[in-house]
Amino acid sequence: MQQREYFLGGNTAKGFFSYYDYLMRQEDAANIYCIKGGPGTGKSSLMKSIAAEAQKKGLDTDLIHCSSDPDSLDGLIIPKLKTAFVDGTSPQADVPFFS
Repeated sequence: MQQREYFLGGNTAKGFFSYYDYLMRQEDAANIYCIKGGPGTGKSSLMKSIAAEAQKKGLDTDLIHCSSDPDSLDGLIIPKLKTAFVDGTSPQADVPFFS
């Protein structure tokens, strides 16, 4: 089982820069879940719980950390299941991945 952790976006002097459109090609995905909710409603905690369960089952996971709060998750990918979970609030909601 492999767990990769990385960032797909960052706050720069020119604003938020994103690689979220490279998260997972929609054609290759079985499921992409967009989780919406205000700050502190449990989006990141939900993704952490799902990742922990996937890891218990021996599945590889990709944890995508929030650029402004590295302890928080903005996304989770479970490659074998072709499934991604993504925080659907701004600034992630403003990237081409969701269009």
